[in-house]
Amino acid sequence: MYFIVPNQHIENLYDIPDELLASVHAFSKKVAMALKETYNCDGVSVRQHNEPFGDQDVWHYHLHVFPRYEGDQLYMSNDDRTMSAPEERLPFAEKLRDYLAK
Repeated sequence: MYFIVPNQHIENLYDIPDELLASVHAFSKKVAMALKETYNCDGVSVRQHNEPFGDQDVWHYHLHVFPRYEGDQLYMSNDDRTMSAPEERLPFAEKLRDYLAK
């Protein structure tokens, strides 16, 4: 999963200026294409949450971008999932960054 996060503090979708929202989503397209190219994923999903009942738990607007693979069960509830350590994620972030820098 990758996040697109504006530098400017914006709490949620309701508050983000339309121009910045368009830029975030235009960049999500670039990230999706980079994921397809670098990780050969079967598809890409994007998600964004607002308010507690919309599953928002970080109070800064951001867009989740997920590489998807057949049978990945991304939307299945799974209490066994754990967050990987930053040093484990670094090679993946670098690979994507290098692709986007072209």
